[in-house]
Amino acid sequence: PPPPPPPELLEGNWLLLFTTSQDLLGFDRLPGVRLGSIYQCIRTAESRIYNIAELYSLPLLEGLVAVRATFSPETEQRVKVTFDRFLIGSQRLLRYRTVDELIQQLSQPTKLPGIDNAITRTNQKGTLETTYLDDELRLGRGNNDNLFILRKVKNFGL
Repeated sequence: PPPPPPPELLEGNWLLLFTTSQDLLGFDRLPGVRLGSIYQCIRTAESRIYNIAELYSLPLLEGLVAVRATFSPETEQRVKVTFDRFLIGSQRLLRYRTVDELIQQLSQPTKLPGIDNAITRTNQKGTLETTYLDDELRLGRGNNDNLFILRKVKNFGL
């Protein structure tokens, strides 16, 4: 088997370039909604993953969906992911400008504007396997063998 991915390469904000996940692609099927950028942000020191999807609709109705999870090693290439917080809300009401600012908000216990709930069901678990990783590109497999291709993002914002 290949060696485990170095934590410093996994750390950071990753922009989703391609996926086979119907859960994510399903946002585009909602009437009047266009799926924007999707980010997966990994914070290795805290063993946290944040998935953030930007949604666009009519002007002033931009939204986002975010989930927060913890992760723990399962094998050298795979981590077990346990989701613990779900947020859906208006980008405007959340004063959303950057993914890093939203992650800072999500790392606090304070309830945010929108639907902000703890995820307590035991079935909200999954796995994430890294099959390729360098300093710019990451390929992985998630639940149901879904493929994810992501590019590391250095600086971004709206």
